Parts: sequence; structure tokens; C-alpha cells
Amino acid sequence: MYDNLTQEQLDNLTDYFRAANYLTATQIYLQDNYLLERELLHEDIKPRLLGHWGTCPGISFVYTMLNFLQTQTPRDLMYVVGTGHGFPAIQANLFLEKTLRNFYPQATHTREGIEYISKNFSWPYGFPSHSSPETPGIILEGGELGYALSTSYGSILDNPSLTTVCLIGDGEAETGATATAWHLNKFIHPKTNGTVLPILHLNGYKISGPTIFGRMSDQELEHLFTGYGYEVFFVEYDEEQPQDIFQKMYKTLRTAFDHIEKIRNMDSEVISPHLPMIIMRTPKGWTGVKESNGEKLEGNFASHQVILKDVKSNFSELEELQKWLSSYKFNELFDPYKGFTAGVEQIIPKQEHAIGMNRHAHASDIQKLLLPDIYRHAEDASHRGTVGSSSMRRVGEYLHDVFKLNKDNFRLFSPDETYSNKLDKVFEITKRAFVWPQKSFDKDMGPFGRVIEMLSEHSLQGLLQGYVLTGRHGIFASYEAFIPIVASMADQYAKFLKIARNIKWRNSIPSFNYILTSSGWRQEHNGFSHQNPGFIDDMFQRQGNFVHVYFPPDGNSALACIEEMLDTRDCINILVAGKTVEPRWLSVDEARIQLKTGFAIWGFVSDENPDLVFSSMGDYVTKEVIAAIEILKKEIPNIRIRYVNNIKMGSDGFQKLFTATGEQSFDYFYTKDKPVIFNFHGYPQTLKQLLFDYPGNTNRFKINGYIENGSTTTPFDMQIRNKTSRYDLVIQSMELVDDTVVIPERKAAIVNKYRKKIEEHRAFIIKNGIDPDEIENWTWNR
Repeated sequence: MYDNLTQEQLDNLTDYFRAANYLTATQIYLQDNYLLERELLHEDIKPRLLGHWGTCPGISFVYTMLNFLQTQTPRDLMYVVGTGHGFPAIQANLFLEKTLRNFYPQATHTREGIEYISKNFSWPYGFPSHSSPETPGIILEGGELGYALSTSYGSILDNPSLTTVCLIGDGEAETGATATAWHLNKFIHPKTNGTVLPILHLNGYKISGPTIFGRMSDQELEHLFTGYGYEVFFVEYDEEQPQDIFQKMYKTLRTAFDHIEKIRNMDSEVISPHLPMIIMRTPKGWTGVKESNGEKLEGNFASHQVILKDVKSNFSELEELQKWLSSYKFNELFDPYKGFTAGVEQIIPKQEHAIGMNRHAHASDIQKLLLPDIYRHAEDASHRGTVGSSSMRRVGEYLHDVFKLNKDNFRLFSPDETYSNKLDKVFEITKRAFVWPQKSFDKDMGPFGRVIEMLSEHSLQGLLQGYVLTGRHGIFASYEAFIPIVASMADQYAKFLKIARNIKWRNSIPSFNYILTSSGWRQEHNGFSHQNPGFIDDMFQRQGNFVHVYFPPDGNSALACIEEMLDTRDCINILVAGKTVEPRWLSVDEARIQLKTGFAIWGFVSDENPDLVFSSMGDYVTKEVIAAIEILKKEIPNIRIRYVNNIKMGSDGFQKLFTATGEQSFDYFYTKDKPVIFNFHGYPQTLKQLLFDYPGNTNRFKINGYIENGSTTTPFDMQIRNKTSRYDLVIQSMELVDDTVVIPERKAAIVNKYRKKIEEHRAFIIKNGIDPDEIENWTWNR
């Protein structure tokens, strides 16, 4: 169907590939004599040899072919590489295609430019050993395996012109995150979205042994990936005909791109579109040293990382390195004064078509998210404590309007929980995406839906990462107990974002927004397995003050929080909110004001000059605090209590209060010396660590929270088991408040009364299976 490449084109491709491999090797090994203008000496070798050679030639081969095709038929093309520490190959190609010098002016096609990239690779204050935000054209860090394919699929959502070529190593393909990501093709309609072209790179080996996919036959692989919904193409290196792989890959890529266009342009309804993928077999450590010290290197696990590890001190290995680098005949390809040969230059696309300059990788086309009027969904809060507010219902109604205003730059991702999490109002505007066969009785599903539901948190995290990093807006909603599945992915994204925020040439991007609901406090019916607030603890460890966790106490404050989250840039935002109908406490305006600092003294439930301070963070634990204050006011009318609510917290914790003065200071909210009882949504240790650096007396703080006590029980028993119930708070207050406020005899009587209440509650729920009316139907008596 396609003409063969001419011999001249083959030679040019081979020359470019040789140059890329040489530049990759110099980055790993050399700190001098980068052009081999004399024999190598031990002092030319870097003191530490870092980077993974084995995967690099495959990365460069695909880059070579994509660059060539960009010179023939330019496309909106992005290249995502997931094969671990292959950065020196990526940087070699960014250098060759002249992208790197646009961001690092020293990276010129000169002797000095080659010295710059080689010396600074894996060097202190230079370039790291893996892709990073400092790398042009990159939306994937690559240090942790498994996320390339889902991130690639996220990049092409609502980007109909974009084709993202994703190179997946056969080691990476063994990860659970990659295993589920193959199925993302079933949610993406080819007419309104771009296309991912996966390339599974089989070089056969991991660090110390073979890969699973590398030992599977072509028939097994074809059956597997055809069943996954792909049209499978094979490209394999033949050592007897080394240039033949260029012909094969050229024709395969052309066929794949034509197949993509054919499906995109189909007039009929698209169902189960089997888009192409490529399985590419090349030797591990291709073009490198074949054998050393009697050990097979090329085509074996021994070439995975650094080969010739003792070259700094071993003369024999130094000779082998000299022979290896000389085999590329780089002096025939590059002149220190004139640059690269015309043949190499023929493979380099124009700058506007260079892969590293792709505008999506740098979020150059961000569309502002249009935000609706939250007052449309606000509730009357004039009668505080009135039951009738569901935070997640309010959020669902608000997101309904967000979808209505934003047709192609906003998406919701959730693991089959949109209904459960009370966000189903959005289905009045959009549907759940699905392009595989559908049944007539399927509910709220369609090929162009903007909600993606899949029982793989890894895939959803990767989708939103790719979507956000290319400039669009979205939310990942999940059960609180199961979001820790992606904790490591979230950590990696946070690391990427921390660096990216300080890269001047990277554009500001929309924030990554989580909604965590079905919290442990109301998962009493599902039991201990569904009770885990650990994700927020992990996120509080992130430094840089760009991670924010929101704890709205009611529906109006949930509206204010989600509005702020969607309006931020370059942040990770986490909304922690309940689904059940709970009391109303704040108006939207009050919530907005409180969000400015996060803290507020609720005057309607507070006294001046308090004897005791209560504070809380979280909806269900806040209700218990207010109920405890009500009890105390009845038991001890003269006691003076202050209540402080915290609606928003970052990794800086209380630091902004520590350094503030006046009405924004720590002492203003929490006094200088009065006891403080704090009810926290998560683990007590999480809050304690945020208080640790406070210079004042924090021993007066009693921190309550989830202490890993749970079961299938009642909602109020969850509070009792974790010492956060109104009864426990009353007992604690008697232990902390000064004897001049409440005499010891009265304290003892109150403690005994509410310990008995706790015992009576246990007996009641064992007999009846539910909480008593006084708890279930409690309302605040103003």
C-alpha cells in the first residue's frame, strides 16, 4: 500500500538514530571528551554512572520515526514515554530536534551544546535521571511505572486533533495501573476526542529477569490485545537486516494513522472501534555492547541499567566503551563548527511540528472554566441547625450547572459511584461515556458522555492527570476509604506539580480536584473495611502550600468550597463531604468569608472570654461538638464556651495563624491558655503534627479523631467508639476545665451521667439495631 523508503531516507533515519544513541550514551558516561577527539581516559568518565541504557534505544527509535513522519505529514502529535528512566534518550532527541535550546539556550548544536547536555545529565543541579517537569514536551514524570497509558488517554479527551503516541515498556506493562488502562479505549469516542496510539515495547527484560509479555508468543499477544479491543500490529528487529525495521515501522505507523483517520471519519455510528496498537520487539540495550566479561549484555537483562559499570577504573571496560561509542561514527554525523549533517537534519521537523513543542504538553490552550452562580443552590441558613442540608446534593446541583456552561473542557471521573455519591444531577446534562455495545435498559449512558466511571482508581487518576496537565478542568470523586489506592500516584503528581509551579515556561494549569465522600463516619453499614481517612493524612505531608483539604460543615459551605476549588490553578484540592441530610449552619456568604482564612469563631454558639474552647474540622464531628456545647450549657449554665470551625487546611497547617496578629492570630481563635478540645475528621496524629511547631502551649489541646475503631454498627456508635461523640466531649471537658469554673463534685456527677449514657446507648443499639430518636432526630436548640 505504501512505497518503500528510499535508500537515502533509510540512511538518514539510520544516521539520526545513531546520533541519538551516541548522545544518550555520552550523557550516561562522559564528563569530558564528548566528541572522542582523543582516546578515552578514566578521568573522562563520570564518578557516578546513572541512568538506564537498556530501554533508551527503543525510545529513540520511536522518536526517530515520529520525527520523520512529522517532516512528511505533520500532525498534532504528543509522545508519552512510560518506560522508566529513559530520560537521556528523550533529552537526546529534544536536543536533536532543537526543542531543548528553546528552553535551555546552552543546548545548541555545537561542541559546547553537547558538553552541556552530557555533563549535566544526572549531575547535581543539572538534569535528573528521569523525565521531569523541567523537560519540554513532558506530562509524565516517569520515575514510577504504570501511569503512561491512562495519562495519555486523559490527554486526548476533548482534544479531537491530538494523537498521543504512548510507549509502554514490557516491565511497566506488568503493573496493575497499566493492566486496567488498556480498557480506557471503551470510554472514548473517536469523533469528539483525540486518539492514543499505544506502542508496547518488548525488549524482554526487567532489572534482573525476563518480562511476562516478552516471553509471550505473538499469537498470545494478538489474542490478548484484540480481546481488549485493539487492532494489533507487530514490528520486530531482525539482526540480519538491521535497516528493515525502519521500513516496517514506517509502513506500520502510516497504516495506523490512516486507520485512525478512517474511524474518525466514519459516517455510521461508531461502536467498539478497534483502534490500532503496535507491539514492537527490539533487543534490550540495542546497538550497545553485545558481551562483556563473558556475560551477554545486548538482548539480556544485564543491559537494563548501566553496562560497563567499572569503566571508571577498569582498562578493559574503558576500551570496550571506546569501541562502543566509536561504532556510532559520530564524527561523520556532527561537525563542531557546522553542526549535524544534512542527512540528520532531514529527519528533524520544523519547530512548529517538533514533538517537544506540542502545545498541549505545555497547556497552551487553556479554556477558562465558566462557573455558575452558587446562590441558585444555596439554602436558607437563617434558622441555624435546621436539618435538611446534604452537602453532596448541593455539590451535585452545582456541577449540573458547571456541565451546562462548559461543553468541552470539564469532566467528572468516578469509580461507579456517581449515583451513590449524590452527584447524579449531572446526568440531566450529560451521560456516562461508553462506546462499546449498550443495552436498551442501560441508564444514563452514551457514546459522548462526559462522566467516566470505571472500577480502577488508578485509571481515573491517570485520566484526570492527563486532562488537567493539558489544560482542562475536572473532578475525581471517590469513596474516602478507597482513594488511598492512588496515594502513590497522587504523591508522584504532587512532586511533578511542585517542580512545575516553578518552571517559568510552563503555563499555569487547572487544579487537580478530588471529592472524597462516603466517609468512615457514615460507613457504619459497610463496616470497618470502608472506614479510612488516610488519604488526607498523606496529602498533608506534601510541602509547598499548594495542597488544600476542604471540610465543609454543611451544604452551603460545600458550595463555597467547590466554587473556590474549581477557580484555583496549580493546586491539589480535596473536598471531604458527607451525603446524608444534616444541619444547616452557615450561609454561602459566611462560608465564603471563612474560606479566606479557613478559621472562624461561630458567634451564634460562642461566648466572650471563654473558659473552654471547642474546635472541629469535618461535618459529622462538627455536629457532635455543637451537640456537646448544647449539653454543657444545660448542665452548667454559667460555663463560657467558644467554638472555632475550620473549613480549610493545607500542609502549612496552623502556620498562617502562628505568624498573624490581631483577629487572624492563633491566640485570637484559641486563646493563650484555655483548654481546647478539637474534633477532627481524620486521624488525631494528622492534626497533632500540624500543631507540633506551634511555639505556645499545645499540651492544652485534646485532639480527637478516627482511631481505627469501627465495625458494622450505628452512626452514633462510630462516634462513641472513636471518642468523638457529644457524650465523650462532655466528659473530656470536665477533665480539662478549671475547678473554679465547675467544682469537682459537679464534674464527677456529669462524668458519671454521660458515661452511663454511653453504656445505655450500647445496650439500646444491641437491642434495636438503630440509634435512639434523641440522637437520630437531634436538632440544635438555639
